[in-house]
Amino acid sequence: MRLLLIEDNDELAGLIEGQLQAGGYGLDRVDCVADAIAVLDSRSYAAMILDLGLPDGDGLKVLRHVRSRQLSLPVLILSARGAMDERVKGLEQGADDYLAKPFAFEELKARLAALLRRPGALLGAQLTVSNLVFDTQGRQASVEERPLPLSARETQLLELLMRRADRIVPKNAVEDQLFGLDDEFGSNAVEVYIHRLRKRLQDGKAAVTINTVRGVGYVLTAAP
Repeated sequence: MRLLLIEDNDELAGLIEGQLQAGGYGLDRVDCVADAIAVLDSRSYAAMILDLGLPDGDGLKVLRHVRSRQLSLPVLILSARGAMDERVKGLEQGADDYLAKPFAFEELKARLAALLRRPGALLGAQLTVSNLVFDTQGRQASVEERPLPLSARETQLLELLMRRADRIVPKNAVEDQLFGLDDEFGSNAVEVYIHRLRKRLQDGKAAVTINTVRGVGYVLTAAP
């Protein structure tokens, strides 16, 4: 799933990006309050990692913006402000978790996974639709215990569709998850990946179908 990182320290942001991408997450990064609000108003994310000491203001402004729009976006504050009153303030204003700097990357990944497993979130340790199974930790799809070979973006697309099985996933939501802020892609890029994934599933004998809801998006269901 694609995450939004709001962090103005280039070195730390690069390290976080490397760690999370190695764990199978997509990641967009901005470094100030203004850009964070602009991105959140135009794209959707599975979760947000928020620094508080940003060059153009307090990161809590971003948090208040998210909650004022009643977005169900999980928010993990990652800040050098580690005092008890700062942590309480962040949680009271709507953060779901708070991790003080310095931190261990393994703890960051574990806390993110825990956030995304909470009731109402989209993440489960294992997703199953008919005979198709997706292991969110190992990033591996399988059909009746046979591994299904997929590219990185095909894997991201399948995960997104399986998390919302039997529900329409809008095309723009697919674009937000597959492509980052700096990625260039054509108008038919999503259709290309949908076609490729359908072929992979068919070749792997997965008993599922991906239907196109014209002008709206896509829905994955168990085959009749």
